[in-house]
Amino acid sequence: MPLTKLVPDAFGVLTISLVILLVILGLLCIAYSLYFQSHVRRQGYLQLGYFSGPWIIRIVFIFFAIWWGIGEILRLSLFRRHRRILSGLDLRWQENVCKWYIVSNLGFAEPCLLLALVFLLRAPLKMESGGALSGKWNRNTACYIVLYCLPMLALQLGIVLSESRLNGGSGSYVKLPDNFTKAYSRVIIDGDEEEVVALCTYPLLSTVVLGVFAAVLTAYLFCLGRKILKLVINKRLQKRVYALIFSVSCFLPLRIITLCLTVLTKADKIVFEALSFLAFFSLFCLSVVSICLLVYFPVSDSMALRGLGDVEEDDRTVTEERSGALLLGPQTDDSLSLRGRRDSRSSSQERYVELSLFLEAEN
Repeated sequence: MPLTKLVPDAFGVLTISLVILLVILGLLCIAYSLYFQSHVRRQGYLQLGYFSGPWIIRIVFIFFAIWWGIGEILRLSLFRRHRRILSGLDLRWQENVCKWYIVSNLGFAEPCLLLALVFLLRAPLKMESGGALSGKWNRNTACYIVLYCLPMLALQLGIVLSESRLNGGSGSYVKLPDNFTKAYSRVIIDGDEEEVVALCTYPLLSTVVLGVFAAVLTAYLFCLGRKILKLVINKRLQKRVYALIFSVSCFLPLRIITLCLTVLTKADKIVFEALSFLAFFSLFCLSVVSICLLVYFPVSDSMALRGLGDVEEDDRTVTEERSGALLLGPQTDDSLSLRGRRDSRSSSQERYVELSLFLEAEN
């Protein structure tokens, strides 16, 4: 069924609104995280330094989520119809915008977003000598995220730039259908005057590459989740870990499947717009859930720990249960007692494990 003016406008406005909500949530969480970091340093809450370790990677995670959202806005057909912003560009530039979207989002922002998620989960299992995560760890991890994303970026860039060589053009060495390699589709828009515009599509090869990458990371996240769940004795934190694993295992495959299905229809059809929006909405939900579980709740729980030193000893258990903070010493019952924690200076080093923060675990 061909598109009417109302359908792309509705999907476009809804997409823009959701991206704005994502940006607002991300900026609020960044501000909250920075406030917590400055509060720890200014007030001298040394113990909370264990929980503020990956604060830079949390901000990096939000940054890539916002980058991805902005790219999704530029993809919309809303701006290419009826003499709107991108319709003023010639076809060549419209096609280049679509190519840039594939390389930027599917080749960089989205893989980096997933890699940041992996590193936030992996951090507690790679802690050395039971110390808090340092600024050096944050810098190295940020570099690793970009470094590990380079193969994906190179593959997506190669697919986009090799379009003419893959679909039977000049100097081609293989002939594939256009929907395997093309990041755009030229369509005629009916209105007061007919005009030709380039609408963004999803090359099947790009989607397959992204799907393989997502499958590998999903399997790895399952392994990390199992290791983390073995350390959780707080049911509230267990629910958070399960929620994150469920979100990754549901929303990520749904996005890949819907992107693959877009090649079965044309870019000027309602089905294509619906599938594209569903693919966007899947990763949007995953991003929001991850930001809440990996950034907001950990900082919120850590802020609640500020009062642990002022409450009575009998009330600390309740306070920790609410805040989600677990204090794990040696693997004995006495190590979990409140009195054991008071005498920890003369015993083995205490290790604060807050699974919603995913900061530290047993080596």
